[in-house]
Amino acid sequence: MHELSLAQNIVDIVHQYVPVEQSSSVKSVSLRVGDLSGVVADSLEFCFSAIVADTPLSGTTLAIERIPFTLHCKRCDKTFVSELGVVLCPTCGADTTEVIGGTEMQIVEIELRENGSG
Repeated sequence: MHELSLAQNIVDIVHQYVPVEQSSSVKSVSLRVGDLSGVVADSLEFCFSAIVADTPLSGTTLAIERIPFTLHCKRCDKTFVSELGVVLCPTCGADTTEVIGGTEMQIVEIELRENGSG
């Protein structure tokens, strides 16, 4: 399960940006996860919760924004959201498309509680 290593990487990144003495004030970590990234959001949340249990990050939650599989047609210049594996342009039928969204896995925000409050 690669979500376990991803969850550990998220914890490591939080520790890079939040001083150890402020770890308990981390409220949430916001992520952008693409549909094509292969990440199972529920598994990632479970693994993250397990890793941070009994640590200063134990109250931290993950806020996951799903990014749809998005393509751009080079022939008709249209951008569209598609089902995974479907790469034909729905406008002109061309197969000259390129993936422009849905592969990402990004931490976009680490939210801290104000003055240690919940």
